[in-house]
Amino acid sequence: MRWWPSFGSSWLLRPSQGLIYDRQLVILSLSLMAIGLVMVSSASIAEGINLGDDPFYFVKRHGLFLLLSLVVSGFMLQVPMARWQRFNTGFLVLAIVLLVVVLVVGREINGSQRWLPLGPLNVQPAEIAKLALFTFLAGYLVRRQDEVRGQWKGFLKPLAVMGVMSVLLLKQPDLGSVVVLFVTTLGMLFLAGARLSQFLSLLALGAGLLTFLIVSAPYRIRRVTSFLNPWDDPFGSGYQLTQSLMAFGRGGWFGEGLGNSIQKLEYLPEAHTDFVFAILGEELGFTGVLLVLLLQAWLAFKALHIGQKVLLGGRQYEGYLAMGIGIWFSFQTVVNVGAASGMLPTKGLTLPLVSYGGSSLLVITTAVCILVRIDFEWRRDHMQARQREAT
Repeated sequence: MRWWPSFGSSWLLRPSQGLIYDRQLVILSLSLMAIGLVMVSSASIAEGINLGDDPFYFVKRHGLFLLLSLVVSGFMLQVPMARWQRFNTGFLVLAIVLLVVVLVVGREINGSQRWLPLGPLNVQPAEIAKLALFTFLAGYLVRRQDEVRGQWKGFLKPLAVMGVMSVLLLKQPDLGSVVVLFVTTLGMLFLAGARLSQFLSLLALGAGLLTFLIVSAPYRIRRVTSFLNPWDDPFGSGYQLTQSLMAFGRGGWFGEGLGNSIQKLEYLPEAHTDFVFAILGEELGFTGVLLVLLLQAWLAFKALHIGQKVLLGGRQYEGYLAMGIGIWFSFQTVVNVGAASGMLPTKGLTLPLVSYGGSSLLVITTAVCILVRIDFEWRRDHMQARQREAT
């Protein structure tokens, strides 16, 4: 029985050997996409009939987004990391411009002005802003590493950039994306070696600002109070969470069976987007929930592992960016799952590669392509180095 630990560690914890790309990362991403397509198909039937008299309305759109994401992946995989590093500031400026434009001509849905209509598609600049900030921050940490570690101004400059983006996001409003930016930025600065006193000060400031933002908006106060005890108002502020908890309760160990959810029949709002995880729990049970959580954790681990590998090998930009993507994926998964299960207030964040949402799917797929490219360049260069040594 001693074969299992060695096999598990060699296959799960180490990248695919003998290949020029990480096979595990590709299979893992495609698996999550396939699960997302199945669950969106199941969760959106009633909503599709209600909205467009077409049970496959959202399925068709999600399938189109998936196809578009795969096509975009083919192009993104060809982009060298040197180009990402060279144009990261321009990418950041573009993202900020889009955040401004969406406030002027954006489309309002459910009280939030977060989408730019581009023909049949709605682009959400907040998703682009996440990747843009992390690519910029990775470049900044390379250029100003000594300043970040030794001086307050080096620590505060990227926070000022994040602050500008946060103000624009809060105008939409989109507090969930602001929290993702804050946590990921904090994690990347920590990895770059910023001092502990800076982190403690920033955490205190972040907690104070978050409390102020919650208190200043009545709908955020209702979200927090409904999260603490949704059963106090099960048909008002706590309605969405109570319906989500009922979905998990009905699921049990093995679920009601694919397609047999009751909560998706107009009981649970946003069943195919923010709360698709609850429908998954109802139809596939604890086993399905555990499988998806393991896949998401594995995806985040692969990102962190790739980042650690290249960072120790001297590729700082690629290492910081891969680490940032890993923190982003893991934290967004925690927030989505925590909101659906009642452990965190509702934040409106998608489950990476699973939830319905074209912009999120495209941007997260692009981030996965960046991880594949980072690992590819590392393998290619080391393979060439070994060949030179052999000759």
